[in-house]
Amino acid sequence: MAFAIKAAIDTPQAQSLTLAAQKTMYGGKHVAAGDVIFVFASENEGGQGLIARGVVSAAEAVAKKPGLDRQTPRVSVIIEITARAKRPLGRNELKSFKDWKDGRPETELNFKFYRQATNKIVGISDETAVFLDAFFDA
Repeated sequence: MAFAIKAAIDTPQAQSLTLAAQKTMYGGKHVAAGDVIFVFASENEGGQGLIARGVVSAAEAVAKKPGLDRQTPRVSVIIEITARAKRPLGRNELKSFKDWKDGRPETELNFKFYRQATNKIVGISDETAVFLDAFFDA
């Protein structure tokens, strides 16, 4: 399984990203070292959407806070960047894909990232990973 993350990215051109205590949804809590991950710079934080593809070099679950019944699992990750996106893909390009059951990669990304616009790590389907690979040089 591949993953995608939408997060505040302070240095978009960095070769390595360290992202602490990231919220997870849609299987994102299963991210592990060696997994492919697509990096989206959060538009809510001044980013531009898809910026890079990388490999997770480290992933560590964050302990839950005692006394809270409902907590979203969080994971800290280190990502080594392997490629930079060659064309844009973000909220503007995905907002028209709203038929949640059409099976399109664009719809999966819109649903997982922008229906609830919080930053997060998500698991993505193989079809969506192939779709995202097309945004990078071979």
